[in-house]
Amino acid sequence: MSSLRPFCLTAWLAVPAAALLLVLSPASQSHAQTQAAQATPAPQQSANPAPASPSQTTVAATSPDQRGITARAIDKVKQVAKSAGDIFSRVPCLSPKGGSKAMGSLPHVAGKLVAGQPVVIVAFGSSSTAGFGASSPEFNYPNRLAAQLHRHYPTADITVVNAGVGGEDAPEMMKRLQKEVIDVHPDLVIWQVGTNAVLRNLDPGETAKLVEDGIASIQAAGGTDVVLVDPQYSPAVNQRADSAGKMVKLLGKVAELRHVGIFPRFEVMRDWHEKQSIPVESFVIADGLHMNDWGYACFAQLLGDDIIRSVGQIKLGVNVPGDVRTYRPM
Repeated sequence: MSSLRPFCLTAWLAVPAAALLLVLSPASQSHAQTQAAQATPAPQQSANPAPASPSQTTVAATSPDQRGITARAIDKVKQVAKSAGDIFSRVPCLSPKGGSKAMGSLPHVAGKLVAGQPVVIVAFGSSSTAGFGASSPEFNYPNRLAAQLHRHYPTADITVVNAGVGGEDAPEMMKRLQKEVIDVHPDLVIWQVGTNAVLRNLDPGETAKLVEDGIASIQAAGGTDVVLVDPQYSPAVNQRADSAGKMVKLLGKVAELRHVGIFPRFEVMRDWHEKQSIPVESFVIADGLHMNDWGYACFAQLLGDDIIRSVGQIKLGVNVPGDVRTYRPM
């Protein structure tokens, strides 16, 4: 991201301390706890120097006891970072094989980065956004995505808000769209939707229409890029293959119609199993539905790669048609 702010030691030390607080917090599945998490930036986000957070106040203190706490926090975060990196040591995260569709653009995100302005991303969805199945908040996909973006844009002010609520689909999400998405004024909304509709035997066409209406509302507010994420490839979803197939196709059509991006999670996960020969139990937990740490990590990695590549096209002046923003992982 361009026009980046000077690096400072206080901000750097604030990251480990804030990250430790997040790692030590119990994983939340309830709506109330998810709402509370939204008010707390991801670990890397606390590096923003203003306003000062409790972790920053601790770092700035001069007492030996407080310095000891900070040192232990740094050591713990180093261990966490190592575990995050080690997750791909036995099974690497690879992009899907075969052809790829031309990538579109994320002009609002890119524009903010070029101008050195803060970027806000809202991860909107259900339990696979909230992180059900992950061993800790560290491994839910919004936190993994935030970590990746901060590594790539180390001095940029990026906030990733986790607005995932387990069990919801488009009808419930539409009820909180205004307050939890539009009123936040995000630069990017990553909307994961459709899985629970498939499991409930809801009409894929009705779901697609609600999503289309939701995207139209987001776009009417202005200043926001949108990326849809379709259902996961998992045994529970595959038991309703016809409905899942219709949902995936309809969400793709909605993305094309509204000129937004779509991350094809279903095809990406099917590629893991059918083309990369990764057992399903290596990326899905025992309930046959939700992803595990590896699944969330690889999903976030590939999604982050696409976002970084798309933003890079705009920053480098690549001629991408303004009305084509549907993309596939490279």
